[in-house]
Amino acid sequence: MIELEGPLGKSDAVNHELVSLERELSTLRKNGTVDPFGLYLYGLVLKEKGSENLARTVLVESVNSYPWNWNAWTELQSLCTTIDILNSLNLNNHWMKDFFLASVYQELRMHNESLGKYEYLQGTFSFSNYIQAQIAKAQYSLREFEQVEIIFDELLRNDPYRVEDMDMYSNVLYAKECFSALSYLAHRVFLTDKYRPESCCIIGNYYSLKGQHEKSVVYFRRALKLNKNYLSAWTLMGHEYVEMKNTPAAVDAYRRAVDINPCDYRAWYGLGQAYEMMFMPYYALHYFRKSVFLQPNDSRLWIAMAQCYETDQLQMLEDAIKCYKRAANCNDTEAIALHQLAKLSKELKRSEEAAFYYKKDLERMEAEEREGPNMVEALLFLATYYKSQKRFEEAEIYCTRLLDYTGPEKETAKSLLRGMRKAQSGFPSMDIEHLPP
Repeated sequence: MIELEGPLGKSDAVNHELVSLERELSTLRKNGTVDPFGLYLYGLVLKEKGSENLARTVLVESVNSYPWNWNAWTELQSLCTTIDILNSLNLNNHWMKDFFLASVYQELRMHNESLGKYEYLQGTFSFSNYIQAQIAKAQYSLREFEQVEIIFDELLRNDPYRVEDMDMYSNVLYAKECFSALSYLAHRVFLTDKYRPESCCIIGNYYSLKGQHEKSVVYFRRALKLNKNYLSAWTLMGHEYVEMKNTPAAVDAYRRAVDINPCDYRAWYGLGQAYEMMFMPYYALHYFRKSVFLQPNDSRLWIAMAQCYETDQLQMLEDAIKCYKRAANCNDTEAIALHQLAKLSKELKRSEEAAFYYKKDLERMEAEEREGPNMVEALLFLATYYKSQKRFEEAEIYCTRLLDYTGPEKETAKSLLRGMRKAQSGFPSMDIEHLPP
């Protein structure tokens, strides 16, 4: 698709009938002889010509006259790029308006508001698979993957041949590395309808999880042949090209994605990663900033931007610290931010701050029952720090924990304990000489 239609997959074809269509529909509207479907068509023409304000007005007239034309609502949604624009619309009260608002809230990244609206609608349309899928979509955006998986399992029980929205389910299974479940889903949609873009995306995700990135690209391209504006396929194909170290192709794919939807944070994030791979950190920062603006509650984006600030070319450590702090406040499930904050504070000789973050990181590792080099590093720093502050009781606690390890950290702990014993006058301490070897 990219090769056939230029670097962004765009066609240069121009519809020369738009001017005459606009003239004719404008006259009919002024005369009051156009029906709601004519107004919908007029709104499409105005949108295509770039007259967005008038297009919104005309589409509002269309949905107020005939609220059951979901295509008109969808076109109106594409023109509501801010909450202020949405609030300015003069829409009649109708249950279709609630569906519209729920969908727009999702597009404007107001995921909690969207979820609330769909749950309200579910009270009336309790057996609607569409509403259930949209609730899953909102929870997916809130990264509540466990709940999303439960909803999709129920959807498949109610509608075993469902393909619509199943690509999102495959993304959840991919993120959780559920090989068997994703394999089963890919086989299922292949037998149901292998020529649906969603089916191709699901199969592409399956091959990606297996590490077969070339095969994965084949299926994402197939999805784009079926629907060249299929946003997920462009973004996921960009990810595959990144894995294959084909950064120019990745950049092309991500640019096509943001061209289709400038509010897709994943594509901006992908562009940041691609430019970081090409050792162009200033470009990478530009795209990472766009992604965090669109999705400010995603810790992964803040961590990516922080790591970019840390690169040898930039060495902007203060900015990196700010980003890691934001990540730590955004439920950093990968537990990267606290450890990096501790390391950077230590590097900048801010011992008190470093101790604070190491202690927080240690508490988190204990709560999650995780062991590893990060725990050893935290224990060593805290033992040394509290010894330097002459807070010997606390230092001894951390040293004692280090004695359970078998590496060089054990000898360091013994040395610290000996030093503390010498520094303390008349303060009872551990018998270092009789510690187990």
